[in-house]
Amino acid sequence: MTFAGFSLVICVVFASMTFAVDKSKDPQLIGLLKTAPTALDRFALLPEDGDWLFDFTKQDKYTFSPGGVVNANAATFPATIGNGLTMAMLNLGPCSMLPPHFHPRASNYVVSVSGTTDTYMIMENGARTVKTTLTAGQMTIFPQASIHTMMNTGCENAQLVSALSTDDSGTQNIANALFGLPSDLVGAVLGDDVDVNATQKVIPPVGTGSNKGPEECLARCEAKGKLVR
Repeated sequence: MTFAGFSLVICVVFASMTFAVDKSKDPQLIGLLKTAPTALDRFALLPEDGDWLFDFTKQDKYTFSPGGVVNANAATFPATIGNGLTMAMLNLGPCSMLPPHFHPRASNYVVSVSGTTDTYMIMENGARTVKTTLTAGQMTIFPQASIHTMMNTGCENAQLVSALSTDDSGTQNIANALFGLPSDLVGAVLGDDVDVNATQKVIPPVGTGSNKGPEECLARCEAKGKLVR
């Protein structure tokens, strides 16, 4: 897949793009945990057994319509602080995808639990695009700050588990970042045929972290009665 082809993937998501932003569950506790001098001091700040349990299925982003990303990280699960890892559950409904994005502070290890998921990754300028197709029990790696995207190519739900190498990985959506720059600069990058202001207006606010994929896939699954729009 060429960079031009990857750009088409980015353009596909403009009209229906969402991306997850995690809100801190308990900012005061998080602050105390981050400044605790020792691991034992952090442990004392989490005195209940329930402080050590995180239920992915009970989070508001746990959905397959069209999908969602649920992160257990410093913001949502304070017990992760100081333990060097974020765990995420990725749900993708039929033909759903995660928009092209990157994690500025973490490498990302992704394991397929169910379904068939195509992934694309570009590590940096000059690097080729890496494509994998993940089925249950298979994994891939997205190096720190690499651009990546993934799509459920099937007509059944797909689920993946992701491990990121810090409790505060950060996520940056490529399209939102691009259109956050001055419009004349964006226009110079995309060319005269693109109405920058009109395109920027159709990018919706943040959501569950997933959006619908290409129309061809959606139509194929709908014809099989496997898709709820």
